[in-house]
Amino acid sequence: RYGDMRAAIGASIRDMWYSLGHRKIEFIPGMVGPILEMTLVPEPELRRATIPIFFDMMLCEHQLTGSFSRFEDEILRRLDSEVEGGRGDEQYKQLFKSILLNCCQSHPELAKPGKDFVELVTGLLERLLDYRAVMNDENKTYSMSCTVNLL
Repeated sequence: RYGDMRAAIGASIRDMWYSLGHRKIEFIPGMVGPILEMTLVPEPELRRATIPIFFDMMLCEHQLTGSFSRFEDEILRRLDSEVEGGRGDEQYKQLFKSILLNCCQSHPELAKPGKDFVELVTGLLERLLDYRAVMNDENKTYSMSCTVNLL
């Protein structure tokens, strides 16, 4: 009746996030997982609207503490369980990488640590996606290789 509202709702959530102002830090790391779940929904416009929230979380924590380790720890922890649960794909990995690298490059303080973080997450995503793909594969050698790479 109303059509696909996912992108519009994602944009609204993004706008609500930005309207939190100085209170954003109170929602890090608590909102990392729910926003990660939302960005993993296979809808390109929803992903484009919501992945930039991660950069804002990084920036917010970095401005307050000098690092974004709480955000980083939470996204890495949650990413593992989300991909294991069947979420995530190659398109997500590419979009995540391109959006966050663009955001980080435009901010001098986060250019290097942001790039390192994006490389870490996309590398982990690649290994998790490979591992998920071979879980039911009959080729035990390839399965073991993916397990070793992931570890």
